[in-house]
Amino acid sequence: MKSTTKDKILISLLTPASWLYGAVTGVRNWLFDTKVLKEEEYDIPIVGVGNITVGGTGKTPHVEYIVSNLAADYNMAILSRGYKRKTKGFVLANSKSTPDMIGDEPFQIFQKYGFKAHVAVCESRRKGINELHRLFPDLQMIVLDDSFQHRWVKPKVSVLLTDYSRPFYKDKLLPLGRLRESAVQVNRADMVVVTKCPDNLMPINYRITSKDLELMPFQKLYFSRYEYGSLLPVFPDDAPYHASLGKLTSSDAVLLLTGIAHPRYFVRHFRPYPFKVKVDHFSDHHDFTRRDIDSISEKFKSLSGERKIIITTEKDAVRLMHNPYFPQSLKPFTFYLPVTVRMINGIEETDFIQDLKELLDLPPRE
Repeated sequence: MKSTTKDKILISLLTPASWLYGAVTGVRNWLFDTKVLKEEEYDIPIVGVGNITVGGTGKTPHVEYIVSNLAADYNMAILSRGYKRKTKGFVLANSKSTPDMIGDEPFQIFQKYGFKAHVAVCESRRKGINELHRLFPDLQMIVLDDSFQHRWVKPKVSVLLTDYSRPFYKDKLLPLGRLRESAVQVNRADMVVVTKCPDNLMPINYRITSKDLELMPFQKLYFSRYEYGSLLPVFPDDAPYHASLGKLTSSDAVLLLTGIAHPRYFVRHFRPYPFKVKVDHFSDHHDFTRRDIDSISEKFKSLSGERKIIITTEKDAVRLMHNPYFPQSLKPFTFYLPVTVRMINGIEETDFIQDLKELLDLPPRE
């Protein structure tokens, strides 16, 4: 696609800002690399999961993948910043927590794994780690969510995620692109996961991507894709029936409701189905207002179909279920599509976890 005059003008305006941003982040990383700024290391094994781009690489599902495979065998905690929460400082998730208190993604993790692992949020990773260790001195590992650029803590293992459709080596620094720091910083990662791979990835695609990444010999490379489960009600007490994608026909209609960074993967999942689809997209971590909910209600009413339902993402579901403006009339028809991660390219499901355990030097399974 040819660049328009407007595109060229925009690029020329953003390029100097991108250079300046790169210089600032480059100096910051240099200060850490030369020990002028000191990273704190801990005796407890810590794995950091993150990226060098702005959102959309699948951090939460991959954190959940780690937790689901290790929480049964090890006393572990998940520590997040708790983006867009309405509280400050260290907060340990409990049965009374809400997305406003700990953030939507930590709340999602707590809902699914809170009975197996501790979930906490804190703006300061160091303060959060120290508080977790004080509260739970027998912790065997901590998973840091979205921690790659937070260099005040040096994890024992750093896991970097990159989107298959927009890998970091094809991106540019903010604000010209989505990179939060230079692509060369990938060298700090111990494990690199190419996420959101298509189902029909061919062997040559793996080889090309592996070559283009130009990883260091010590770095381990993995590929993953999403697997979607069956629809689940956002409001179980109000659901009169069990919705199934396979039972919806061309005479039915679905409103896809998303508030995530990159909804195209979610929307693309529904292409093979015969029912009519309308998409209502909001920004990532969007806090749905009364006006938003009224707009969603009107769009739902405008759908033309024998059966009509709303389908949203897991992350959006945790915000909707605690939204005071969501009408009772829509609750029976609102569902979410759960997502899990699967390692592909012939890699057995246990290889990533086994490699992670070895790098963390975790004790043998009890």
